[in-house]
Amino acid sequence: MKRFFLVLIFLSGMFAFSPNTSAQSTEYSQSRLERQVRREILRLPYYGVFDAIGYDLNGGTVTLTGAVVRPLTKQEAGEAVRDIDGVSNVVNNIEVLPLSPNDDRIRQRVFRTLSNQGGLYRYFLGANPSIRIVVKNGRVTLEGFVDSRGDSNRANILTRGIPGIFGVTNNLKVVGEPR
Repeated sequence: MKRFFLVLIFLSGMFAFSPNTSAQSTEYSQSRLERQVRREILRLPYYGVFDAIGYDLNGGTVTLTGAVVRPLTKQEAGEAVRDIDGVSNVVNNIEVLPLSPNDDRIRQRVFRTLSNQGGLYRYFLGANPSIRIVVKNGRVTLEGFVDSRGDSNRANILTRGIPGIFGVTNNLKVVGEPR
């Protein structure tokens, strides 16, 4: 009987410290969930340099934002994130860009200009480019990450110099700078 009470006291002492562990566990699970959402988005088969998908986590709810060229990419992004353990709800606010031959020409010009410039080509290497080019109605938005403020400015200046573009928004973030 004495052993039973000692075990009971020991176990109650362990559970007394569980709120702190629970907060750490929740923080860890949010971080893990964020990594899984990012990984699933990057694994999408048609997610390319002309698409930009962002997300926001609020508990188990994931809100997808951004713009894509193909409606299938929007649909697959929602389905991929919905299948992650810990996601209870998905709000898919991804915009499907309108079909436009002019926007397609601008996309290709911007891509060629930036990838052919010394130093900027490295941001387009591999399956997951660091710079994303979003074109809607002749307006270009540069999304993603670069190594220096100089690379961000250079991409912005080169893009502004391309004929047929109505405006450029530079949302490139420099790795290591505070947001």
